[in-house]
Amino acid sequence: VQLQASGGGLVQAGGSLSVSCAASGRTLSSYAVGWFRQAPGKEREFVASINWNGGSTYYADSVKGRFTISRDNAKNTVYLQMNSLKPEDTAVYYCAAGGRIRVGGPPAYWGQGTLVTVSS
Repeated sequence: VQLQASGGGLVQAGGSLSVSCAASGRTLSSYAVGWFRQAPGKEREFVASINWNGGSTYYADSVKGRFTISRDNAKNTVYLQMNSLKPEDTAVYYCAAGGRIRVGGPPAYWGQGTLVTVSS
């Protein structure tokens, strides 16, 4: 499965931004999907995941209550709505699928990233 993230950009602290990830090659409904991020000089970290039918979600403590992950299997797309953004949320956001992403572990497939920059 090929994954392409989009929607990143520049936003002020306290603002909102939504990023999306479109899949091709195989139906996304076969997989749990989610998001990781990598800030400059830091390791890639888990952000959020959602199971195959959207019935269960899992978030890193750092984004819980601010970010919402969702999916539309008919559109083969997963979304990440980010609210109350903080400068420390600045990172390249990567969508991913399969593997152990459902529990925040390494996925089977990585997509290209999209840069989110939060200004103070």
